[in-house]
Amino acid sequence: MNETQILFAIGGIGAAALASQWLAWRLRLPAILFLLLSGLLAGPITGVLDPQALFGDLLFPLVSLAVALILFEGSLTLHMSEWKEIGTVVHRLVTWGALITWAVIACATHYLLGFSWELALLFGTLTLVTGPTVIVPMLRVVRPKASIANILRWEGIAIDPIGALLAVVVFSFIVSIDDGSPWGHSFSTFGAVIGTGALLGVIGGWLFGQVLKRHWLPEYLHNLASLAAVLGIFITSNQLMHESGLLAVTVMGMWLANMRGVDVRQILHFKENLSVLLISGLFILLAARLDLKALIALGPVTLVLLAIIQFVARPLSVFACTLGSNLNWRERSLLAWIAPRGIVAAAVSAIFALRLQEAGDEQAVLLVPLTFLVIIGTVVLQSATARPLARLLKVAEPAPSGFLIVGANPVARAMGKALQSLGNRVLLTDSSWENTRAARMANLPTYFGNPTSQHAEANLDMVGLGHLIALSPSSELNALACMHFRHDFASTNRFTLPSGSDSRRSDKHRSSDGVRGRNLGSEAISFPQFASRLSKGAEIRTTTLKSAFGWKEYQELHGDSALLLMARDPKGWIHVATQPLDFEPEADWTLVSLIDDVPTCTPAAKSEPTTQSDTAAAAPSTNQ
Repeated sequence: MNETQILFAIGGIGAAALASQWLAWRLRLPAILFLLLSGLLAGPITGVLDPQALFGDLLFPLVSLAVALILFEGSLTLHMSEWKEIGTVVHRLVTWGALITWAVIACATHYLLGFSWELALLFGTLTLVTGPTVIVPMLRVVRPKASIANILRWEGIAIDPIGALLAVVVFSFIVSIDDGSPWGHSFSTFGAVIGTGALLGVIGGWLFGQVLKRHWLPEYLHNLASLAAVLGIFITSNQLMHESGLLAVTVMGMWLANMRGVDVRQILHFKENLSVLLISGLFILLAARLDLKALIALGPVTLVLLAIIQFVARPLSVFACTLGSNLNWRERSLLAWIAPRGIVAAAVSAIFALRLQEAGDEQAVLLVPLTFLVIIGTVVLQSATARPLARLLKVAEPAPSGFLIVGANPVARAMGKALQSLGNRVLLTDSSWENTRAARMANLPTYFGNPTSQHAEANLDMVGLGHLIALSPSSELNALACMHFRHDFASTNRFTLPSGSDSRRSDKHRSSDGVRGRNLGSEAISFPQFASRLSKGAEIRTTTLKSAFGWKEYQELHGDSALLLMARDPKGWIHVATQPLDFEPEADWTLVSLIDDVPTCTPAAKSEPTTQSDTAAAAPSTNQ
């Protein structure tokens, strides 16, 4: 290929990657679908893209380095402190459940396709991994009950590095056997691969952790240094012991993630952005290299294998791991249906297939096409059927009625408690650990971090949330959050409190109303004013109107001392108050207001603080 063709090919890959990621964002589907489709169209279908001709001898090293960075980024998310918090079912799914899935897939691959046991075991490890990049978009569409959503989300996060680590271990064992050495020597080679990878991973993680902990580098060099450290450990480990590099970088990431006194959040955010770039390009290149003729030549037996993975391996694993749990048969059935394969499976299968082909394994050419078949089959089938199945089993949320609150400051916490008292799900997000800790002490669910970050895209649990209230003291963050979530929440369901400076700014210095969201409250009030009233003893209280004590009497009783925030009608619908007020409360409506002083109520009315237990037992609401 000449220079012009190379430039056009690289530019086309970048454009296709961007278009695929954009489509996935707009349609709320896993990006892997569009990336694979782009690669198939450019490669085996049209023949426009030939990765081997484009990169030549560089293709294999580039794929190896990309996979190393992807595994390192995934291992940075595995915190051992969280292992105790994810629940018994998730523990079983990523341990015994993974072993059951592995055994079923390996046996089916061996007997149906005639794969050697070594290659069948490797294929089993590659296709037992789900991952948050495919799970999270699906959960946003399916909207299952919180108990199911939390299990699926945590399983995807935890099994990513575990599955990759298992695949590396199995592959190392296969390579040691394929050297033609006796079994004793093969086991010693296998042990050397594991020992070298684990030792260098620990050393690399500890040394780089010390660099970060002792501030030997300025912050702006942390990302570059982490990239250099990962590549250095990967190359060094492979030079010392062939095929130990992937294990080394995986162990290094896990060590860094769990090292005391080391903050890897900035590195993790950088690696997440880098992974999006690498994954997008890598998937298109790998899909363009697929040998569809070899896959088609296997015949319908590949569909039988896919059916066994979907209808035997996953259900058997789920039902074995949920024995004795509080999940009913409906919840177990949905768990047994949802397990889409994703990025780690495709990326790791590509590098292992190339290695095995170089070693002369003729069946290795089918490893990548089969893996991609499982990815496409599970993602397409489950994306199309999971939501109807959840409704049929009656384990889907009827409507997203919860509230995502940006901020965990005193104002946000008071609002969260008020919404929680009405039976609504709330989730508070804040980058301040002090605010987050105070919210957790108040039994409010939290996300510690910026809700607009790349990390939040994969880890923020949006299931059941239908409203956004931006209550940060920063008007810029409030506006950014409203813009960021404009495709998740309708414009009528995004609210905020303006900052004190907004009223003093001219139009050209103030965000537009469409960007900022609707102003919360029946009367104009800023965030500082709201916080000031709370600090002076005001409380957010609930009052249920009666026929003898209606909206008019409520206004006469409280006057200007009450600021109406929201109301729940007898059907459970939540109406958020804005200016002007677009609803009129009636009998049996429950009002939530910020009240400066609490006068003595008539016997017909009921007014209690949101902290009281009787209001916390209110019936759940649905989205307006």
